[in-house]
Amino acid sequence: MSYDILILGSGPAGLAAAVAARGRDKRVLVIGNPWQDSPLARAERVDNYPGLPGRTGLELLEEFYRHAQALKVEFVVGKALSLLAWNGFSLTVGSQVYQGKALILAPGVVRTAKYPGEAEYLGRGVSYCATCDGMLYRNKPVTVVGLTPDAPQEANYLKSLGCQVVYVSPRRPDGLDGDISYVKAGKLAVKGEQTVIGLEADGALLPCSGVFILRRAVAPGDLLPALETEDGVIRVNRHMATNIPGVFAAGDCTGGPLQVSKAVGEGHVAALSACEYLDQ
Repeated sequence: MSYDILILGSGPAGLAAAVAARGRDKRVLVIGNPWQDSPLARAERVDNYPGLPGRTGLELLEEFYRHAQALKVEFVVGKALSLLAWNGFSLTVGSQVYQGKALILAPGVVRTAKYPGEAEYLGRGVSYCATCDGMLYRNKPVTVVGLTPDAPQEANYLKSLGCQVVYVSPRRPDGLDGDISYVKAGKLAVKGEQTVIGLEADGALLPCSGVFILRRAVAPGDLLPALETEDGVIRVNRHMATNIPGVFAAGDCTGGPLQVSKAVGEGHVAALSACEYLDQ
């Protein structure tokens, strides 16, 4: 099956790209997990998406999906197994091969191995984004697992909301507010009952209502080994073009901030750039 644009990823960036590409009358195929499996779907409340405050992540995603569906975007649910970049792009999903003249990568963040208890309490006290979910924990104790250079800034933001913050990482970071308690630890586990009750750090329990696990984004380089990355994310220019002609990227895979509006905007730009590439 042949398309103008293949989009790998069914989250906000991929759906926004699909809508924009259909607006330019391109035949589009979105390949990915069910949109309901997006990390955004677990967000209890999103207040910073312009014009649509107070939605849950699932409600936002459903509106994005219905918009794309109404424009006759085609969808395939499945895992991409291989990608051949020759005379366009051939993407294998299961036993089926899909061909496209341009490719947009929008797979989100590929997480590293999870801590014990992390998956079980995701959305019930575990979060990956302080600026997204911080307001839910105003005046409550939270623990930040800082694994990225900008994690101290997110911890400082939580403190500014009134959260009682403890910062955990293998090494003391630069830029952390002096009033934030620091715990050096490497072996971590999320503890909970119905919701999170604490983070176990090297055997000691740190009681808290929320655990913010802030990891570095990892690029999906397995499918395209020639894809250039920087600090674990896909390198793009202002047109969301990668170093490979015809390949564009958008959303969390290009780095932070991991925000819905950023992902949607990049998806739109990537689609317009892909359309221009095809028209030329």
